[in-house]
Amino acid sequence: MRHAAFVPNFRSLMAELPYNTIGVYSYSKYFGCTGWRLGVIAINEKNILDDRLKELPAKELEALDKRYISITLEPRKLKMIDRLVADSRDVALNHTAGLSLPQQVMMTMFSMSELMDTHKVYQKACMAICSTRVNTLLEGLPLDLQPNANFAAYYGTIDFEFWLRRYVGEEMVTWLKEHVHPLDLVYRLAEDHSIVLLNGGGFDAPNWSVRVSFANLADDVYDDIGRAVRAVGRGYVDRFEASKGK
Repeated sequence: MRHAAFVPNFRSLMAELPYNTIGVYSYSKYFGCTGWRLGVIAINEKNILDDRLKELPAKELEALDKRYISITLEPRKLKMIDRLVADSRDVALNHTAGLSLPQQVMMTMFSMSELMDTHKVYQKACMAICSTRVNTLLEGLPLDLQPNANFAAYYGTIDFEFWLRRYVGEEMVTWLKEHVHPLDLVYRLAEDHSIVLLNGGGFDAPNWSVRVSFANLADDVYDDIGRAVRAVGRGYVDRFEASKGK
């Protein structure tokens, strides 16, 4: 749910299945304050976790009693959300758990701002900025990207394997995997173009891909990123064709 606020007409699963859902949300992404590390975990007042806790075998309940007895005289009445807070530190340090006062104040102000913005002016402005940067990147590549209603336009993954297979062929992809290390993509961008991107493999994306953030650079930079990525891809194609004697 971290980037859900950037998807048009998003509706959380928590609104439909509150009993079975844990909500995880980041203020940092939406309000552009990533260094503050602001986020929340939300559980409905009536939820499956609390009910399943009550059904645990007696031996496990006794073990949990010992774990939480230092913070409450009735450990079995302790809700899952309160256990999460306690376990974010040593349980005995529960009184120091949670966010600092400045962080709580910032989250309160952000929440009030969003609740007062009934026309979603801020959200629409953020989405427009990110969408513009996506389009600028595509102009620099250029690539024929089909519209996707669920694309948040906050991060993007450029999959070299997919596009090389589409425009050059399977033989090119086989050569790439045999002769190019996945990290060479980001090394080439940094060394040849002074552009630092992250390898997609670290984010459960394909190994031969790079990850672009559309949230933190000036609009005109994304055209440069697109051209640089294209140049790196073109370099691989040239090496592939040279290896075949073309």
